Amino acid sequence: QAQLVESGGGLVQPGGSLRLSCAASGSIFSIYSMRWYRQVPGKPRALVATITGGGSTDYADSVKGRFTISRDSAKITVYLQMNSLKPEDTAIYFCNVLAYSVNIWGQGIQVTVSS
Repeated sequence: QAQLVESGGGLVQPGGSLRLSCAASGSIFSIYSMRWYRQVPGKPRALVATITGGGSTDYADSVKGRFTISRDSAKITVYLQMNSLKPEDTAIYFCNVLAYSVNIWGQGIQVTVSS
Protein backbone atom coordinates (compact mmCIF):
# COMPACT_ATOMS: atom_id res chain seq x y z
CA GLN A 1 0.00 0.00 0.00
CA ALA A 2 1.32 3.41 -0.93
CA GLN A 3 2.32 5.84 1.81
CA LEU A 4 3.24 9.52 1.90
CA VAL A 5 6.09 10.96 3.95
CA GLU A 6 6.42 14.71 4.49
CA SER A 7 9.62 16.57 5.30
CA GLY A 8 10.97 20.11 5.42
CA GLY A 9 8.94 21.67 8.21
CA GLY A 10 10.28 23.52 11.20
CA LEU A 11 10.64 26.92 12.82
CA VAL A 12 11.19 30.01 10.68
CA GLN A 13 11.06 33.75 11.32
CA PRO A 14 8.38 35.92 9.73
CA GLY A 15 9.37 36.76 6.17
CA GLY A 16 11.38 33.57 5.83
CA SER A 17 10.97 30.58 3.54
CA LEU A 18 10.52 26.85 3.84
CA ARG A 19 10.11 24.08 1.30
CA LEU A 20 7.94 21.13 2.17
CA SER A 21 8.31 17.80 0.39
CA CYS A 22 5.93 14.86 0.25
CA ALA A 23 7.26 11.65 -1.23
CA ALA A 24 5.22 8.58 -2.05
CA SER A 25 6.46 5.07 -1.43
CA GLY A 26 4.82 2.27 -3.38
CA SER A 27 3.04 2.46 -6.69
CA ILE A 28 0.38 5.02 -7.46
CA PHE A 29 -1.25 5.15 -10.88
CA SER A 30 -3.45 7.69 -12.60
CA ILE A 31 -2.98 10.57 -10.17
CA TYR A 32 -5.89 12.99 -10.29
CA SER A 33 -4.48 15.58 -7.91
CA MET A 34 -1.82 16.24 -5.28
CA ARG A 35 -2.70 18.71 -2.57
CA TRP A 36 -1.41 20.43 0.52
CA TYR A 37 -3.70 21.16 3.45
CA ARG A 38 -3.04 22.76 6.81
CA GLN A 39 -4.70 22.60 10.17
CA VAL A 40 -4.51 24.60 13.38
CA PRO A 41 -5.95 23.41 16.69
CA GLY A 42 -9.70 23.83 16.93
CA LYS A 43 -10.21 24.47 13.23
CA PRO A 44 -10.98 22.15 10.30
CA ARG A 45 -8.29 21.16 7.84
CA ALA A 46 -8.03 23.78 5.10
CA LEU A 47 -6.93 23.36 1.50
CA VAL A 48 -3.79 25.35 0.70
CA ALA A 49 -2.74 24.32 -2.81
CA THR A 50 -3.57 21.84 -5.55
CA ILE A 51 -1.73 20.50 -8.56
CA THR A 52 -3.74 18.30 -10.92
CA GLY A 53 -2.61 15.35 -12.96
CA GLY A 54 -2.45 17.70 -15.92
CA GLY A 55 -0.25 20.16 -14.07
CA SER A 56 -2.80 22.89 -13.35
CA THR A 57 -2.39 24.64 -10.02
CA ASP A 58 -4.70 26.45 -7.63
CA TYR A 59 -4.16 28.21 -4.33
CA ALA A 60 -6.08 29.46 -1.35
CA ASP A 61 -6.41 33.24 -1.46
CA SER A 62 -4.39 33.55 1.74
CA VAL A 63 -1.26 32.08 0.12
CA LYS A 64 -1.50 33.27 -3.49
CA GLY A 65 1.70 34.94 -4.60
CA ARG A 66 3.66 33.49 -1.67
CA PHE A 67 3.37 29.71 -2.01
CA THR A 68 4.15 27.55 -5.03
CA ILE A 69 3.15 23.92 -5.48
CA SER A 70 5.13 21.70 -7.83
CA ARG A 71 5.76 18.04 -8.41
CA ASP A 72 8.24 15.50 -9.68
CA SER A 73 6.07 12.97 -11.45
CA ALA A 74 8.86 10.43 -11.86
CA LYS A 75 9.44 10.36 -8.09
CA ILE A 76 5.75 10.85 -7.17
CA THR A 77 6.78 13.77 -5.00
CA VAL A 78 4.95 17.02 -4.40
CA TYR A 79 6.56 20.19 -3.06
CA LEU A 80 5.30 23.35 -1.43
CA GLN A 81 7.64 26.32 -1.61
CA MET A 82 6.55 28.82 1.02
CA ASN A 83 7.96 32.35 0.87
CA SER A 84 7.22 35.50 2.85
CA LEU A 85 5.91 33.39 5.68
CA LYS A 86 3.60 34.97 8.25
CA PRO A 87 2.75 33.91 11.80
CA GLU A 88 -0.72 32.96 10.58
CA ASP A 89 0.86 30.31 8.35
CA THR A 90 1.72 28.38 11.51
CA ALA A 91 -0.02 25.00 11.27
CA ILE A 92 0.41 21.31 10.71
CA TYR A 93 0.71 20.75 6.98
CA PHE A 94 -0.61 17.57 5.35
CA CYS A 95 -0.15 16.31 1.82
CA ASN A 96 -2.81 14.32 0.01
CA VAL A 97 -2.76 12.28 -3.17
CA LEU A 98 -5.97 11.38 -4.98
CA ALA A 99 -5.56 8.73 -7.66
CA TYR A 100 -7.31 5.75 -9.16
CA SER A 101 -8.56 3.72 -6.15
CA VAL A 102 -6.29 5.73 -3.86
CA ASN A 103 -6.88 8.63 -1.48
CA ILE A 104 -3.95 8.83 0.91
CA TRP A 105 -2.63 11.33 3.45
CA GLY A 106 0.73 12.07 4.92
CA GLN A 107 1.25 12.09 8.67
CA GLY A 108 1.52 15.87 8.86
CA ILE A 109 4.45 18.14 9.55
CA GLN A 110 4.66 21.17 11.80
CA VAL A 111 5.45 24.61 10.40
CA THR A 112 5.93 27.37 12.96
CA VAL A 113 6.45 31.00 11.96
CA SER A 114 7.62 33.03 14.90
CA SER A 115 10.28 35.52 15.92
